[in-house]
Amino acid sequence: MKLCTFTHNGKTRTGIVVGDTVVETGVPGTMIDVIRDWDALKPGLEAKAATGAGIALTDVKLEAPVPRPGKIFAIGLNYADHIAESGLGTPERQVWFTKAQTSVNAPYDPILIARGTMTPDYEAELVAVIGAGGKHIAAADAPAAIFGYTVGNDVTERMWQHAVPQWSLGKSFDTHAPMGPWIVTADEVGDPHALGIRCYINGEERQSSNTSHLVYNVWQQIEHLSVGMTLEPGDCLFTGTPGGIGAAMDPRQFLKPGDVVRTEIDRLGHIEGTMLAEG
Repeated sequence: MKLCTFTHNGKTRTGIVVGDTVVETGVPGTMIDVIRDWDALKPGLEAKAATGAGIALTDVKLEAPVPRPGKIFAIGLNYADHIAESGLGTPERQVWFTKAQTSVNAPYDPILIARGTMTPDYEAELVAVIGAGGKHIAAADAPAAIFGYTVGNDVTERMWQHAVPQWSLGKSFDTHAPMGPWIVTADEVGDPHALGIRCYINGEERQSSNTSHLVYNVWQQIEHLSVGMTLEPGDCLFTGTPGGIGAAMDPRQFLKPGDVVRTEIDRLGHIEGTMLAEG
């Protein structure tokens, strides 16, 4: 099933994407409420989806599927080709940082280049959305902790990222976590480690890889994070980006106003945003 957050006639609610339409779930609250009560809600939502009585997707504005996740974590240096282009060795332990809630952006909204900055970059990523979650989750049990997957772009302001050892500030600018266009539930995705992932700038392919090349797979990521914290419904995990970032090109190719950034992942869809100078 594909689940989205959408705005129609000035009202934002959750929906089920069926073909070219979206069927309102009727569940009060946000996507986090849908995820939290999924086991009880699923039969009724499947029945609603089967009716096909929805609003045309062209008539709604798709928002980030989880507009305000409780936690957003992202792992760095998790594809071998990205590690090589960064000139760094393979980490002996997983390298994690946070992205602020306020960095979340809708899938097709503009991406802001913050005033006074000049080194924004793109990072296509598979995003795992936590469902049941929990703490001390073994890798073997991790699949049951995940609700579904969506497309993400870990937009990064490189100058701010590398000015200090801690990356979170350079990763957390407003609009720098576009996600969407919907969540595809884990049962529909199947193996998350067999998905093609690509990023295009103005139609030029810059990143092209497969999630099979993750250094630490999604299950290992869940196991590692849940040692110290409880993963909760709606938490979002950016699982790493492959090689091809602008900072590694010669000469470097940072994003500029007017650039169109498209990120796509097999079976999940695509997101696309135009870079806009903050006014």
